[in-house]
Amino acid sequence: MGPRQERVKLGQPRQPSPLLLLIPVALIVVITAADIGSGPYIVLSPLLVIAPTLTAWFAGPWTTGGIGALAVAGELISGWHSGAIASRNVTVEVASIAVLTLLIVVLCAVRDRHARQLAKARSVAEAAQHVVMWPLPSRLGPLQLASLYLAAEEEAEIGGDLYAAARTDNTARVMIGDVRGKGLPALGEAALLLGAFREAAHEHASLPQLAAALERSMARCLADFEPDAEAGERFITALLLEIPDDEPIARITSCGHPPPLILGPDNAVALPHLHPSPPIGVDVAAPGNHVVDVLPFAPQDTLLLYTDGVAEARDHSGVFYPFADRAAQWADHSPEALLDRVERDLLAYTGGRLCDDVALLAIRRTPGP
Repeated sequence: MGPRQERVKLGQPRQPSPLLLLIPVALIVVITAADIGSGPYIVLSPLLVIAPTLTAWFAGPWTTGGIGALAVAGELISGWHSGAIASRNVTVEVASIAVLTLLIVVLCAVRDRHARQLAKARSVAEAAQHVVMWPLPSRLGPLQLASLYLAAEEEAEIGGDLYAAARTDNTARVMIGDVRGKGLPALGEAALLLGAFREAAHEHASLPQLAAALERSMARCLADFEPDAEAGERFITALLLEIPDDEPIARITSCGHPPPLILGPDNAVALPHLHPSPPIGVDVAAPGNHVVDVLPFAPQDTLLLYTDGVAEARDHSGVFYPFADRAAQWADHSPEALLDRVERDLLAYTGGRLCDDVALLAIRRTPGP
């Protein structure tokens, strides 16, 4: 889910490259030699503190402390060569380098502890995301599926966008949704709707009945847990799809969610007109009448479902991401390759800064009996 990031394993110290360690060691040698050769009137040895400071950028506290000890040794060698090792100046310089090195080591240890805590929080958030939103299968009957999730809160790697799929007889049912808000506060509503969909998808014969069941589940949750200050402000937009195996169509019910893109051969792209009902949770006392829109979905066509984090993404000048035009360029790609291209292009367009969570779901119908 989301951009690939290199993570430091919990409990393991940093392992700096030997080539990087040569840099501070070389600085100590060069500064010590320059101080010895510059004569009594030019003092360069205080610059030795640069070595442990530089080491802390790429190494842990133990390695930084070792480089600091070498810097102190370089100061002592310089004082011994000049015959002033017992002088007040050399004593003060040695003490200064030692104290600064100790301070740098302490700050380095605090930084590494915070990094371990952050890595642990990321792993817990990622595990929670997998528990709440199960990975989709790559194939569901005659359908190829691929999904992508990018959280706006990068440190949490979790948010309120959601998707799910279920297989019922000779039909695939798919849902994509977007909880109002983002990050951890939106996770509860996302978990509720996903659980309700996984249960209700197998119990209701039509999409309007399925949508009504999700409305009822949301109403029960809001009645028990919604704060009075947020009454009427917590809702979820959702798109429900039903794709039969033996018909080249897709039935769609929209609960205030953007319509999907239909990508066809020769880079063709279409944005269908739907008849949406209000989002789930807007009017829990009187659920709206849900309409089923029927769209053509032939073999080799791809349905690209998305949340508004894609449509509302902007570049540095505030121009919206041209999602339909960009996606049409890769209409002939497999679902996984299509989402990979869109992810790279979207992050490059926005400079890696997303204002809202992004969920993408690509569904391609394959030819066959």
